Amino acid sequence: MYPPEDGAAPRPARPVAAPAYPADRAFSSPDGMTWVGVSSRFTWHRRVSALLWGLPVALFGGLVVLWVAGGLPALLWVVAVVVACGLGWIVAELAYRSWGYAERSDDLVVSYGVFVKRLVVVPYGRMQYVDVTAGPVEQMLGIATVRLHTAAATTDARIPGLPKGEAAQLRDRLAQRGEERSMGL
Repeated sequence: MYPPEDGAAPRPARPVAAPAYPADRAFSSPDGMTWVGVSSRFTWHRRVSALLWGLPVALFGGLVVLWVAGGLPALLWVVAVVVACGLGWIVAELAYRSWGYAERSDDLVVSYGVFVKRLVVVPYGRMQYVDVTAGPVEQMLGIATVRLHTAAATTDARIPGLPKGEAAQLRDRLAQRGEERSMGL
């Protein structure tokens, strides 16, 4: 089931379980806030993208291997690509579950990562601009990505898989907070 569309009531914040490992404390919700998750359509975006890459790679790669090495290596190539797409299908769900963000009074906190967990804190006063992008698959699914750009490229952050209306509202809030905090600079 898809989350509410534009104009509907906002989605509730996703509760986060207590940290299971000592290292998880570094990624627990800031100041007792709960993370706001991304849309479940993000999972489908990742899955469709994996298939859109996997099918041509299986087809053309299989044909090349068939022409160069014969039938069995070509079959093994196609099986390997199908297995990789299957793993991509599973990782898409894990990636969806890993994304979350929290808006604090002075900064935005973004957490994500399946195999390598990351926590990015972007002070509002350091933001140069905020933009919203949506590729063809994202447009089809009604989601968008919010990108925050700062002076240091390593602290740029993005929040993918937000419903379009929520992405626009977040962009506006972040831009306003950025302007308020940067007036003294």
